[in-house]
Amino acid sequence: MNAIIDSIGVYLPEKKIDNHYFEQFLETTDEWIVSRTGINTRYYSSETEYTSDLCVKAAQNLADNYQKNLADVDFVIVATSTPEQAFPSMASQVQSRLGIPSAGCMDISAGCAGFAYGLIVAKGLIATGDYQKVLVIGGETLSKISDFTDRTSCVLFGDGAGAVLVESSETQYLHKSISTTNGDLGKDLYLSNQPAPINFEQIDCNGKIHQNGRTVFKWAVSNLPANIIKLAEKNGITTDQIDWMIPHSANIRILEAACSQMNFPIEKCLESVVNYGNTSAASIPIAWYNGIQNGKVQLDDKLMLAGFGSGLTLAGIYLTNRIQKA
Repeated sequence: MNAIIDSIGVYLPEKKIDNHYFEQFLETTDEWIVSRTGINTRYYSSETEYTSDLCVKAAQNLADNYQKNLADVDFVIVATSTPEQAFPSMASQVQSRLGIPSAGCMDISAGCAGFAYGLIVAKGLIATGDYQKVLVIGGETLSKISDFTDRTSCVLFGDGAGAVLVESSETQYLHKSISTTNGDLGKDLYLSNQPAPINFEQIDCNGKIHQNGRTVFKWAVSNLPANIIKLAEKNGITTDQIDWMIPHSANIRILEAACSQMNFPIEKCLESVVNYGNTSAASIPIAWYNGIQNGKVQLDDKLMLAGFGSGLTLAGIYLTNRIQKA
């Protein structure tokens, strides 16, 4: 069975945070943050607003925008690093609150690569012929796990969610994919409440994000362009045939360096980091949604999606855009 995506929805919390917010309690400035990350603003969830709330609202936005009936969805996938409970899964809570009866549910824990992994899994489920509609959501409330004493990391993150519906189709619009991981670098980006070591090394188990920014930056700049090129070759195209690249929006400097290495025009790289910060698994659908709504991404454009993050892991998929402006 073939697969198509022709609907998308997003949700951002109401609380908008600019860079001057951090000047109140950290030794930092708006200029310092922008120069190193490109970020101007991000959005924070309220004290009583959680990842499942954002995911439900993104799915409802999709349904409203594209007149989609979600009641007959066969499977729900939520990619997140910030579930409010280890179990039940966020996907099962989304399934319940959206009134989807008896759907299969699972969460994907692959950090910022989670949404791309979700699309790969959804395509595989459709291919079995046993599933016709798979709801894939990337949602995060990273403000709740940020260390606000660490000026190098807390300024990066924002909250948000994005959702797409992967459906069976006569024509294949989701093409070949790629995934790769270097688990040796797991300790360079982690979150834990348990004192168990990572690769035999002790960690700080305080429930906050810990990141070796220099190592992650180097890994991303090396691996993102190499794997985009590999994925293009796997699909029988060259990178100049890609209409839009939509990588995970971790840091604008990573995207600039990756595009430079590939000789790929930065103008054809869609990002969400400047106005929304690093929203991890939500960053790709937010950038995709905005690209459609502002008229950049057109019907039948060729898109290269690639997520990368904790693990350290990377996943990408090449697809033909079938989403029109709502």
